[in-house]
Amino acid sequence: MRQRLKRLLSSLLLCAVLAGSLAAPASAARFTDVPAGHWAADSIARCVELKFFQGETSSRFGLGHQMTRSAFVVVLCRFFGWETAKPTRATYPDVPVDAWYAGAIEAAYANGAITDQNDAFRPGDPITREELAVMLVRALGYGTIAGMAQELPMPFRDVQTNVGYITMAYDLGLVGGTTADTFSPEKTATREQVAVILMRLYDKLHAAAPGKAAIIASAEGLGDLTGFEAVAVSAGRLISSGGSKVNATMKAEDAAAARDSVRKAGAKALLYVEGGPTALNGTPAEAAAVLAEAVQSGGYDGLFLDIAKLKDDKELALTRLVQTLKPLLGDKLLYLVVEAPAWQGAKYLGYRYETLGKYVDRMVLRVASHERVSKDFPTSPIEPLEELYYALGEMQGKVDAAKLSLLLTTTGTVWTDGKKGGSVSGAEIAAALAGKDTEDYYSSRYACAYLSGKTGDGKSLVIWYLNMQSAAERMQLLRCFGVDQVCLTDLQSASPDLLMGLR
Repeated sequence: MRQRLKRLLSSLLLCAVLAGSLAAPASAARFTDVPAGHWAADSIARCVELKFFQGETSSRFGLGHQMTRSAFVVVLCRFFGWETAKPTRATYPDVPVDAWYAGAIEAAYANGAITDQNDAFRPGDPITREELAVMLVRALGYGTIAGMAQELPMPFRDVQTNVGYITMAYDLGLVGGTTADTFSPEKTATREQVAVILMRLYDKLHAAAPGKAAIIASAEGLGDLTGFEAVAVSAGRLISSGGSKVNATMKAEDAAAARDSVRKAGAKALLYVEGGPTALNGTPAEAAAVLAEAVQSGGYDGLFLDIAKLKDDKELALTRLVQTLKPLLGDKLLYLVVEAPAWQGAKYLGYRYETLGKYVDRMVLRVASHERVSKDFPTSPIEPLEELYYALGEMQGKVDAAKLSLLLTTTGTVWTDGKKGGSVSGAEIAAALAGKDTEDYYSSRYACAYLSGKTGDGKSLVIWYLNMQSAAERMQLLRCFGVDQVCLTDLQSASPDLLMGLR
């Protein structure tokens, strides 16, 4: 767990720690072999300025020259800020312990970017496009997901090995094809190509922290709302029984107090309206009218609509509702929760994502959690990282990433004696962690924390929940896909630890 957290923090901070030297330093502007208008000139200049690597000489960058595997690993260590030290024993037999790159190779191995599946490292061989993609994906901590992704569709017909890694590198926008349907995995990577790829990743990981939205059930215990873009007040339910209507689920004075608290913090106050699939049994025009009226009469800045778990027979009804509703709201915001495309979890097919994305201000993705029990031990990670990756990949080309938001669960899921119970708040999770009969763990595959122990009456207890590391890992993946907002399911239940991971 410490190893993964260290790698995650390194990739988020990207400290450019130097690990030896490839060549004499030089200002990129002085490289005589890099024309000012060259497609990689800006990336080369930035790589040199950040000291990820330098020119082959003080005046020449080495444009068009291949980069060796050892040189790339040194650059990778600088990029991620991995500590290097002269090893006393080499992992690979063809890497001398006194080689200038030996410490970097050991650091890359320790951080999971390379493995010892092959006896030799081949330090002097030029790095191929395939090898580069694999090392980058592994360095980001996504090796497990990449192993699963090998069965996902990809556009390249010439990729036969490490399919999942290349798929992920492509989905994350780090590498492209050499043609529309070829990747040329065995083709070697040039120094300028490496510079461009590194700067793509650098910009993704250095993007501003995703903005925050949240759902609240009252004005009590809100804490500091500074930095929140929108907060939805859970005050309505859409029903369709004898006509569509929005039933109030919060007293008017309580809703007003909540709106005031939200606006004082500089956030937009949205009306959160939930509903089940039967909420769409009325006509779209009727439902849109009552929703717009509830927003207007309540004095809200917009609507946060959450009609859960729609089947495909409701697909058209939701689409028409949103198309009708948006004009009625005028300049007020429309947030819409949708069940995210699922890889292995529960699948709901009631969403025309591409069409809905044209009308909403934010499409809030609810990622399906896993619920499995093996020998009475529940494996129920909340919004597993692999499912988030799949959902974001499926959304590419359908919905603008700037319109997407991730619904982040702030409560934990309780299991006693292998049976699912209710939810617990961050404070209750902290209390359970403080108990003498519980131990905390972290699943690196799912990027989800859990605790295991005994209840007061001796029953087995398991709670799955998101902590600071879980949140930070999701923030990194969102940045890689260009998604710039998360939405907390219940702000009052969020632990300070979880909130720290959103920075």
